[in-house]
Order: sequence, then C-alpha cells, then structure tokens
Amino acid sequence: MLNDQGLQRVKIIASDNLWEPISASMLLDAELLKAIDVIGAHYPGTHSVRDAKLTAKKLWASEDFSTLNSDMGAGCWGRILNQNYINGYMTSTIAWNLVASYYEQLPYGRCGLMTAQEPWSGHYEVESPVWVSAHTTQFTQPGWYYLKTVGHLEKGGSYVALTDGLGNLTIIIETMSHKHSVCVRPFLPYFNVSRQFATFVLKGSFSDIQELQVWYTKLGKPSERFLFKQLDSLWLLDSKGSFTLELQEDELFTLTTLTTGHKGSYPAPPKSQPFPSTYEDDFNVDYPYFSEAPNFADQTGVFEYFTNMKDTGEHRFTLRQVLNQRPIMWAADASNTISIIGDYTWTNLTITCDVYIETPEMGGVFIAGRVNKGGIWIRSARGIFFWIFANGSYRVTGDLAGWIIYALGRVEVTAKKWYTLTLTIKVRRSGKTSLHW
Repeated sequence: MLNDQGLQRVKIIASDNLWEPISASMLLDAELLKAIDVIGAHYPGTHSVRDAKLTAKKLWASEDFSTLNSDMGAGCWGRILNQNYINGYMTSTIAWNLVASYYEQLPYGRCGLMTAQEPWSGHYEVESPVWVSAHTTQFTQPGWYYLKTVGHLEKGGSYVALTDGLGNLTIIIETMSHKHSVCVRPFLPYFNVSRQFATFVLKGSFSDIQELQVWYTKLGKPSERFLFKQLDSLWLLDSKGSFTLELQEDELFTLTTLTTGHKGSYPAPPKSQPFPSTYEDDFNVDYPYFSEAPNFADQTGVFEYFTNMKDTGEHRFTLRQVLNQRPIMWAADASNTISIIGDYTWTNLTITCDVYIETPEMGGVFIAGRVNKGGIWIRSARGIFFWIFANGSYRVTGDLAGWIIYALGRVEVTAKKWYTLTLTIKVRRSGKTSLHW
C-alpha cells in the first residue's frame, strides 16, 4: 500500500514488541521478509535471537532505557549502547524518551535523557545520560559501521569499535557495574566488574594512527565523578599501534581520531518552581488551533484549543475533547477521557471550570482533584471526581471508574448549555477530607 501511494522510501520496522514471532514469520514468508526493513524489539536486554539474525535484516532496540535519569540510569544507558550490538547485533538503540517533559508524578517520571518538566518556570536539567550519549554520538554518524573486533573485557565491561571507512576510528569502552547500571527492564543477571588493565592493538589500516583523542566519564561516588571530560591525547608514535588502559568500574572511555568533540555549554536554567498555587486559563491566546494547551497532560482522549466562531461571548475560546469514539486501546487505557494539570497535593484546593456537554450521547463531564495516577495506570486512578450528566444527574466519586460513590442525585443539567462547576477539597485537622460542590 505504501508503495502504491508513492511512498517507496518509507521503511517498515516490525514489530516493536519481541523478536518472535515476527522474525520466524519472516523466514517462512518471502513477501513479508521483503516488506520489512528493520526488526525492532522493545527492551531486549542486549540480546537478540537466532531467527532475527538469520533474516539478515537490520536489528534495532526500537525502544529501550525508560530508566530514571540518575547516574544509575546513565550507567544503564552506557552499558546497553555498547552491549546491544556486542550481544545482539543491534545497530540502533532508541531511548524512551529523549526529554522527560511531563509531570514527575506520572508513570516513569524523569525517564528521559534530560528533564524539562516545568514550562511555568522554564527550569530544565541536563542529566548524566546526555553526556553518556555523547561518548557515542559525537564520534560516530549514521553510515559508520561496527568492526568485528568488539567484545567483553576480561574482568567485566565491554568495548566496541566503529569506522567511517575513510580511515577514522572510534573506540568506546564501558565498565559499568551491576549495582550502577540496572535498567528498569528486563531483569539484569548479576555480573562482576573489577579493576583491570586492557591492551588494545590497532592493526591493518589503523596501525598508522599516531594520535587518539580521549574522552572520559566516571560515575558513582560524587567525589570521583566526571561527565564527558577530555583527557590528554593518547600518542602511539613508537608503540606499533599498541596501548594499555587502566580501567576501574563505572567508567566510560572514548578514543577517537576525530578532533571535533566538545563538552558544550548551556546557560544556567531558571530556578525550579512548584506549579502555581493559583492558576487560570481562558484559552484566549495566540496558539494554533487544534494544538495542546500548556500544562495540560492528556491521559486518555485528545484535548485541543477550539474557537467557536458562532460564540461572541466568554466561551468563544475553549479546550475541547475532540474524540467522539473510543480508539484502539493501549495498556490499561480508561474509558473516560481525562487530561490532568498541576501537582498531586493534599493541601486545600478549589477547582472551578466552565463546562459544556455537546450532545446527550456524550454522557457527561467531570472535574477532579488529587488524581493520584496517570499514564498506563489511569484506569485505576483515585481522587475526588465531580460529575454532571446530560440526563440530569450528578455524582461525586473517589475514583475515575466511578465505583466509589460519595454522593449522587438529580440536578437541572442538559446538553448544549454552559455550566460552572466548582469542587472544593479541604483537609480537616483530624486528617479527614471535607468536600463541597
């Protein structure tokens, strides 16, 4: 179908799940084998399978990492960037996700290579996985290829070597310990890394290399920590291409003929600030139609800016839920559309929102506070939910699913009319909660 539509350059990656059964199916189906360009697996644990290799297709870790961007996350990233190829011949490792730009209370908070989760303050943090990435990405490019001389070090760790075929060489060495390189998934069997001396010998066309640039990262103890530091060059004038490195645990070395490496810099970010204690939005802003509103994070459904040209009053500009049927579900998706904003809090709060039910068939609408879950867990979210329905009823529940009912009754509500909902949640001295709606 893609080819019929003139999209021959579009490549198919399959199946973004496990190596099997897609690779076995490709070996049995010549048409399927021809159609798929890359076999992609999620969180492969640095290993592929025999059938995937037999297809002779490119193998990718098409989703990986998903780990807190602490130094342990950096260790995870450094280890799998090398060992995905050494153990599984994967030539691409794609991190989920690039920048953690969502509320930290959501699932997998801060599981990005860097963090920028406060658009209201502008604060961001360049985390250690960014500099671990640089050990590979600054000294290779798409089109470079791995040499056959890659492998594991005698006392733990690994090394890879890549070239552009034009005489340039990059060697990346990692000695990440088990303690400091556990990824969120899959389970990591125990292994040991200890101090060692490793000798490398450059042969063939690389034996003429006289100088290698050296870049270094040390994770672990704060007193010993370095991130992507350039060391003195390694000179090979009289060594016949041989050099020896002392390696400790939790280190990264890049040795390269490229002289373009740089640590880079960035301005000091604005100070971190909590979500504003008082926040309002009338959506009357100069943003493109059908775009997301700042600070809202859709969990189920899609909420977009909407301008009603027929309305000349205060509700001309709104945030509209635009899906009118349930899409194909992923994970534990909820049946009720919901977009969250702000931090989870146990302080007193009042939520006020003008709402509009477009058709009776759409059922109703709710506002909520203290919503404690999101993402793949949104279906079981708890909190305080205040609902009104087009059939003339209201309900206050303790969960999104509506199983925990605090109050219900009748109210004069119909579709195609604006209403102002207010929910006040107060914390009593006893620790109990009082509600007003």
